[in-house]
Amino acid sequence: MNLSELPVEGGVRQRGLQVTRLETFVDAAFAFAVTLLVVSFDAMPSTFAELYDALRRLPAFLAGFAILALFWFSHHRFSRRFGLEDGFIVFLSLTLVAATLFYVYPLRMVMSAAMSFFTGGWAPSEFEVRNMSEFRLIFVIYGMGFAMLSSLIVLMNLRALSKAEVLQLDAAERLATRAEIVSHLILIGCACLSILLAALIPEQPAWLQALPGLAYCLLGVLSPWSGIHYGIRVEKLAAARTSG
Repeated sequence: MNLSELPVEGGVRQRGLQVTRLETFVDAAFAFAVTLLVVSFDAMPSTFAELYDALRRLPAFLAGFAILALFWFSHHRFSRRFGLEDGFIVFLSLTLVAATLFYVYPLRMVMSAAMSFFTGGWAPSEFEVRNMSEFRLIFVIYGMGFAMLSSLIVLMNLRALSKAEVLQLDAAERLATRAEIVSHLILIGCACLSILLAALIPEQPAWLQALPGLAYCLLGVLSPWSGIHYGIRVEKLAAARTSG
């Protein structure tokens, strides 16, 4: 493999240019998961009122779609960067598929509740919480799924780092891989914080019940910071590689 001829994206040379059967299977599984998020009807809307009711569910679908897309793109980026498919990566990828299909229903439930909260009830919530125990449990299940998907991406990138000599990763590529790991550790941290808040918050006052969901809002600050912090350093190292 002549690394100098490979396309570069984000400072990393793209070693996985061929789409493999494993990647195709993962893509298909994520596509199926998205169909489980789609607004569903017993029949096509026959009146404007029915269509309007369906459109009220759109924010929850878009939010859930964005989260699934985040993990799909993380796997896609890994595949393009490294083209690595040993037994451990195959196992992690298949586990990612299974975890995603399990996660999609808690994702849909939590997103519908979150959109209902943020829109003041305009977007409908698709599940009913009968007591505080159920409220805590749904956030625990959701957070565990979120953390597990992130952990699988972390393990994949750690595997790539362990194969750095074989893959001929230079300083920029190793730093970019560590940046990917840090970005998903941030996701895990927010999920763990959400689980902790769900387990500890009292029933009153009622506004405290928003805290487990709001814990994920930290991603809006921490993720851009991480991307900028590491991105600048990776680009500098990649530029040094090119000039050298």
